[in-house]
Amino acid sequence: MRVVVPFDAANPNSRLSSVLSADQRRGFAAAMLADVLSAVRDAGGEPTVLAAAPVDGVDAPVAVDDRPLSVAVNAALGDLPTAVVMADLALATPAAVGGLFDADGDVVLAPGLAGGTNAVVARHSEFRVDYHGASFRDHVAAAESVGASVATVDSFRLAVDVDEPSDLVDVFVHGDGAAADWLRDAGFELAVRDGDPVVEPNA
Repeated sequence: MRVVVPFDAANPNSRLSSVLSADQRRGFAAAMLADVLSAVRDAGGEPTVLAAAPVDGVDAPVAVDDRPLSVAVNAALGDLPTAVVMADLALATPAAVGGLFDADGDVVLAPGLAGGTNAVVARHSEFRVDYHGASFRDHVAAAESVGASVATVDSFRLAVDVDEPSDLVDVFVHGDGAAADWLRDAGFELAVRDGDPVVEPNA
């Protein structure tokens, strides 16, 4: 299956700036992208990275499109079926991505924990994505408006998109790929502060 992987090469994971420096965020984002590309390939997908600027050191074709995310993704849907898997799904596994690919439906959606849409399979030529706010609900409505059947994939591994400091805990606890290794190699550790788990630099 064709798979589009949107990736912010310019200013990735800006909401992690309270924990990671700009250089660290770029390194961490690249590690998460590597995890996603590996999971997609092992699930039988053929990924292309979709970025607003050229990306170096990526083991996949790169399509450059500097238009807004939704516009760029819709232009990249091309031949159907096509999947869209976000680059910050550091917990994605081949089994989870394979479950997305195998789910029945003209439109298959993997919701994020905060109401967004972390992955899509589009099999209907009139369906278009629109990433903003609670996009999962909007995507259901968009599919239904063109008469497309909708399936939802209930997957923890696809629901966790890593864009807040608290999300790093999930990477530390549940991750076993490049992103988790990057955090450990960069000197971060899991700690408990005021009863809550946090990821922070080693003292």
